[in-house]
Amino acid sequence: MNEALSARHLLGIDDLTAEDVELVFRTADGFKEVLARPIKKVPSLRDITVANIFFENSTRTRISFELAEKRLSADVVNFSSSSSSTKKGETLVDTVNNILAMKVDMVVMRHADPGAGVFLSRHVDARIVNAGDGTHEHPTQALLDAYSIREKLGRIKGVKVAIVGDILHSRVALSNILCLRKLGAEVVLCGPTTLMPRYAKELGVEVTHDLNEALRWCDVANMLRIQLERQGGDGIANFPSLREYAMLFGLDRKRYEAIGKPIVIMHPGPINRGVEITSEVADGTASIILDQVQNGVAVRMAVLFLLAGGVDRTPKA
Repeated sequence: MNEALSARHLLGIDDLTAEDVELVFRTADGFKEVLARPIKKVPSLRDITVANIFFENSTRTRISFELAEKRLSADVVNFSSSSSSTKKGETLVDTVNNILAMKVDMVVMRHADPGAGVFLSRHVDARIVNAGDGTHEHPTQALLDAYSIREKLGRIKGVKVAIVGDILHSRVALSNILCLRKLGAEVVLCGPTTLMPRYAKELGVEVTHDLNEALRWCDVANMLRIQLERQGGDGIANFPSLREYAMLFGLDRKRYEAIGKPIVIMHPGPINRGVEITSEVADGTASIILDQVQNGVAVRMAVLFLLAGGVDRTPKA
């Protein structure tokens, strides 16, 4: 039976039902087995062409998607706005329509503007995967984070997750909140008042500004990066200094050992070592950061494979 997601696109976590998420996880389980083989490739998307369109700089996400696509035997087109006609005034729709004229079936897009993927989905005839839109969402990161928790703890329902750091500017935080709550996890947000969105409690989560309290409560701590590039000026507009931030909201070995119980440590990357987390903790036995990276390929393979289940594969004239 060829299973597919209930959604035509993956623009945000709300596009997916809890059953969709479980289907992604089951499919990723199978692809993890593929990735463990000597030959890490399957012909699942052999007749599909995917365009990776990144209007913002990215290394980890772009490479993860590209590797996932190639492991599925898709034809891959990579596009970077820094070397494109967008610099000459070409619109987003024109750019993508020109790419689609080359018979592209799926588009993986990262864009600085929230809602860019939704806008695109209304104007082009291709499956769209949101690889991050501004400070809005990053759905595949949330899926791989939840998948990594499930892999480590054997479940997600009832797990207590603390998301710590720059919540205000984080697309990862919003997607994680939506995904984890959809699957029955409890979520607490922790960070400075100036980096906490006003709507936080409307998402059905608790908020604390005491990191030690959050760590004692949780089973999993997801330590977010301070997004200096999104804060303007010298990048430190919302707290006095990086040193003070690290003292109040950074996770080092001393603070971890004081928790008095084992907790799982996560980070979506890239890491500001010595700010939100020290190397001793990031590279320690409690960390599953590298597992997240590995799981990212399997989960993105699953998403692409399942979305492609609805692609019309009849020959194009």
